[in-house]
Amino acid sequence: MAYRVDMPSVIIGLALLAFWLYCLFDVITTPGTEVRAVPKALWILIVVLLLPFGALIWLLLGRPQHAREAVHGPAGMAAGVRRRPQHDVPRGPDDDPEFLRQLDRRLRDDD
Repeated sequence: MAYRVDMPSVIIGLALLAFWLYCLFDVITTPGTEVRAVPKALWILIVVLLLPFGALIWLLLGRPQHAREAVHGPAGMAAGVRRRPQHDVPRGPDDDPEFLRQLDRRLRDDD
């Protein structure tokens, strides 16, 4: 008696496995001081023992707040968009007025 596996059930199973592994690695790599609700070791047990339900509980209740803001953004902003302080923004050479003045000076001196 052969058991037949349908393609949709394989895809759903792989998606659940990927979701579970993502959450498990997320729990493991999150610093213990940033975990919410219960200690980190207990979160690992919840995710491992409750499989996809534990992973979902981790995302909703245990994940650090700043990780949630990185995905959803602060209130009033588009999803996935975070504002960084102005001093944090990297500037390219073409945005630096001093670099452009030096470049212009060098180009004039070469002529």
